[in-house]
Amino acid sequence: MTMRHPKDSSGRQELLPWLAVLALFLTFPAWLGEYWLGSAIVGLFYVMMAASWNLLAGFTGQVSFAHAAFAGVGAHTSGILAVKLGLHPLLGVPIGVAAAALLSLGLGALCIRMGGIYLSLTTLAFSEILRLVINNEYQVTRGTMGLKVPFILGDYSKATAFYLMLAAAAVVLLVIRWLLKSDLGLMFRAVQNDEVAADSLGVPVTRIRVTAFVVSGAMAGLAGGLYGHYLTLITPHIPSLDLMFLVLAMAVIGGMGTFAGPVVGALFLEVLAEYIRVWGEFHVLIFSLVALGFARFLPGGIVGLATAWLTRRPARSGKGGAA
Repeated sequence: MTMRHPKDSSGRQELLPWLAVLALFLTFPAWLGEYWLGSAIVGLFYVMMAASWNLLAGFTGQVSFAHAAFAGVGAHTSGILAVKLGLHPLLGVPIGVAAAALLSLGLGALCIRMGGIYLSLTTLAFSEILRLVINNEYQVTRGTMGLKVPFILGDYSKATAFYLMLAAAAVVLLVIRWLLKSDLGLMFRAVQNDEVAADSLGVPVTRIRVTAFVVSGAMAGLAGGLYGHYLTLITPHIPSLDLMFLVLAMAVIGGMGTFAGPVVGALFLEVLAEYIRVWGEFHVLIFSLVALGFARFLPGGIVGLATAWLTRRPARSGKGGAA
């Protein structure tokens, strides 16, 4: 007779809802129209962006505004290699991921010790500098006109793009879940809760912060590279602050500091965006205001609200049964 560790069964139970969601998503190309299939692809891009940013901000307490910039680095690196050197996107995207990781390593090593508002301001400045470089290096990036790039695999197909993006999002989420369950995840939380106490216990605070910064940046580079080749036109919108604030709003509204929160927030706001698109770019402002409202009155976001409601239900039913 074999004994199972309680953590094994609980881990499998946690995965069951995600497997059900994955099974549902796999059927999307069969019955979802072209328009909403495109929205699903964009939603998966935002899932990767919000989840990887949440790994940094929600679990180590580092608020960076360079996340969209790293996505832009991944997209432009792969796109330039494809256009200038004829490199296949399936080879260019990993190189873009490496470029985003190296750049995040350099930026993290320079400014991660500052922390707090200084880290946020430095990453904000870096993001704007990168956007200006992309806008002005017309010969390389085509500036605001955008860089026309090939589709990532074969002939253009939204179904192909969807499955590739779904596979990438699943890998990103699995890596994040594995990190959070590992000893490294414990050190992430220790640094977030009390870095002085963590340092006194021998946790290498700076190294842990830089590690989270690099992993998060690499994931953003992957999301940006795949998204750029799906659009077949890479523009300065990818590394823009508008996209950065939208990702931030998704993480906060979904539930920052939770595993499911960014996923819920990204998909929820992407669907909502389709219904309020008539308001143009004002939808970013609306999402930002909603995010501020959640941060002030419901800091746990949608996931926190749902968790609180589910935990209250058994208590109420128990009282009713006792009566």
